[in-house]
Amino acid sequence: MLTEPGVARAKPELSFRQIWNMCFGFLGIQFGFALQTADVSRIFQTLGASLEQIPVLWIAAPLTGLIVQPIIGHCSDRTWTRLGRRRPYFLAGAVLATLALFWMPNAGVLWMAAVLLWLMDATFNVAMEPFRAFVADQLPVRQRPLGYLLQSFFIGVGAVIASMLPWILAHCGVSNVAPDGRIPDTVKYSFYAGGVALLGAVSWTVFRTHEYPPEQLQAFDPAPATTAEADHRGAWRGGIAWVVAGAIIGVLIQRFHMQQEMYLLAGGLVVYGALLLWLARTRSRGMLAQVLGDLHAMPDAMRRLAWVQLFSWFALFAMWIYTTASVTQLQFGTNDPHSALYNEGANWVGVLFAAYNGFAALAALVIPLMVRRWGLRASHLINLWLGGAGLLAFLFIRDPNWLLLPMLGVGFAWASILSLPYAMLSDNLPAAKMGVYMGIFNFFIVIPQLIAASVLGGLLKLFFHGQPVWALVLGGVSLFAAGLFTLRVQPTERTGT
Repeated sequence: MLTEPGVARAKPELSFRQIWNMCFGFLGIQFGFALQTADVSRIFQTLGASLEQIPVLWIAAPLTGLIVQPIIGHCSDRTWTRLGRRRPYFLAGAVLATLALFWMPNAGVLWMAAVLLWLMDATFNVAMEPFRAFVADQLPVRQRPLGYLLQSFFIGVGAVIASMLPWILAHCGVSNVAPDGRIPDTVKYSFYAGGVALLGAVSWTVFRTHEYPPEQLQAFDPAPATTAEADHRGAWRGGIAWVVAGAIIGVLIQRFHMQQEMYLLAGGLVVYGALLLWLARTRSRGMLAQVLGDLHAMPDAMRRLAWVQLFSWFALFAMWIYTTASVTQLQFGTNDPHSALYNEGANWVGVLFAAYNGFAALAALVIPLMVRRWGLRASHLINLWLGGAGLLAFLFIRDPNWLLLPMLGVGFAWASILSLPYAMLSDNLPAAKMGVYMGIFNFFIVIPQLIAASVLGGLLKLFFHGQPVWALVLGGVSLFAAGLFTLRVQPTERTGT
């Protein structure tokens, strides 16, 4: 059937089974990601890292995402192979991530573990970033919330199993302690299982789905895929402002003898400002100029959602890197990573992480009902505040078993963060540039993690006597702030109120 030029064709709806196959790969990706978030801090401490060093060692992970995601998004927008547009990146990322997962628990020294964390995160990003654009490519507007919520469901299921694996293996008789500088067998076998699960689940999506070729996507959304023209005057002003702000922060860090990792924040501001100054002067049409131009001229909906993401992911990063230290210290009463009690507490954190991911899988079934009743914005606010209350509760609970209760709120927040912002955003993006804009949107996942890695260690040392539970409290406050920023997102006819 011929379509009149400039007139969009209706994208056909897919069956539930087809959407299931599209999203199944997220089960494996989250299997690996959950092992990273639940056990990497434990590996670092086992290899001799102090509490103050842990945020710095995690810096490589979000920094990698900041670089990799927009590049992969930009490239996947322009790719077409026998495997399609996004699927080659799924498969390549999964193969490399599997190798990294097999290697990680065999790291013998701290620097090697830090390098392997970087490698894992880079490969996870290669596999994961195109999945968000894949849903928007394949599904009509009405089905996109279902697609993102089904991704959240698989994320929850994969993370439940992965997070509990060390605890399950310990109860099956696998050794949960090891000599100094060695990783327990429970952790080793969990990472091996994670590699197999990741490669298997992603392969299922790659070989059980198809993609619309570029000409069909163009027919569904005939809006031209032009690169946003750089506002040279605005880029010049913004560049100067960011460079000055970074320089001032750098001087303050030196003047008041702040934590050295704070220089990362100052340096990031200077680098971003320098890139804007380059954009103001260049006439290049290369990839860097195109990505920077799109970033500088991002849609208003993305700009408003950025603040929601910044506060949401600051909270999540604080939880991931400090829950093990907090629970082992406050609820289990030990700071010795080589003691049996510490490893028991660390395994219990795996159970808690499994719990919030399990609750997230259930929340993915409830959130559509919330959206129909209250709309996207109000539903996201409620879920973020449930998560904030859950993190604040860690300060008051002493029985580790009762920590399962606040994980219910964290689970609802997690499911919502993984789905509703993307549903609100995707309707405002052109199909031909879905990948690069989703990659740019992930800046606002990565940047708060860099901020958290830069400031949390110093904040705990300066104001909270090094007690890690206060990082979780700061995370709870941050989720409440994210909920308030959700109210600034303007509703559209297609995203609801």
